[in-house]
Amino acid sequence: MITIGIDPHKRTHTAVAVNDVGQQLGEITIAADEAGQRDLLSWAHSLDGGEPARFALEDCRHVNGRLERFLLANGECALRVPPKLMAGARKSARTRGKSDPIDALAIARAALREESELHPASHDHAAREVKPLVDHREGLVRERTVLASRLRWHLHDLEPDLEPPARTLERPAVRRGLSQRLSRREQTAQVRICRDLLSRIGDLTRRERQLASEIGERAAAYAPELLEVPGVARLTAGKLIGEIAGAERFKTEAQLAHFAGCAPIPASSGKTQRVRFDRHGNRQLNAAFYRIALTQARIHPGARAYLAKKRAEGKSSAEALRCLKRLLVRVVWTALRASCEQRISHSQS
Repeated sequence: MITIGIDPHKRTHTAVAVNDVGQQLGEITIAADEAGQRDLLSWAHSLDGGEPARFALEDCRHVNGRLERFLLANGECALRVPPKLMAGARKSARTRGKSDPIDALAIARAALREESELHPASHDHAAREVKPLVDHREGLVRERTVLASRLRWHLHDLEPDLEPPARTLERPAVRRGLSQRLSRREQTAQVRICRDLLSRIGDLTRRERQLASEIGERAAAYAPELLEVPGVARLTAGKLIGEIAGAERFKTEAQLAHFAGCAPIPASSGKTQRVRFDRHGNRQLNAAFYRIALTQARIHPGARAYLAKKRAEGKSSAEALRCLKRLLVRVVWTALRASCEQRISHSQS
């Protein structure tokens, strides 16, 4: 099978084809539009007498998303290659330097070398609708945090008693009371700035809550089994759905654990037998599993008994929590697979 490595950019995509032993067969640079995508497909099908081809794309979601969707819509196999794998392939190459064709060749050879570890691209429409909503909501929360911090400094400078208690600016009653107090003061530039910041915080809060409600509804419709897992609220479920992007693309829960950075990494030497924390993988997904583990450690009797058992085996509290995270990957993967099977059965009936 021919492997085609693609180095995607905003304006152009450069592709290099290699055979099973990594020998280069050809290269092409196309425009990053629909006509260029069709040219890429025609070129790929013309290689070596029409031998089946698979596409390996550098995992840069903001510039290769349209190309991925085009390839999948045309029934092609697309693999996502993490950028860190390219560096090793480029260092071992005989050609020195860096260019788009060199990068595309490194992507193709990295896909050949790490074939069993790469995950196929997948565009689950429902999950794809959830992820931008989750990302946008988190962006609004970050923006609101910045504005709240700025507002608190202005209020402290005006009068320390004006500053509301921590984490209360999300409440309409607190914002309304603060706005009334500011309206009674002399309308200096600083007071007007505070009122403007307060108004913007209110707008962001209302929009954030609307998004949170929509995310919750979509998560409940997509994977109701996921919401039955203790510690998984609707926003966390939305994060899991958006980042996993279809549990069916992971053949085993171990692949999902590796993808999320929750799989233990061997770090043994001689008589010392140990594993260490994986600092790679999808960190957003890893953080979601961490939040679930912390919640279960606080409220779920089964999780608390599991953590106690691990600590009795000699593990530290951090190591026990990592074990719980790995167990939660299995639980989440099973729940998402069950939801997927339910959707398939409903569509066939």
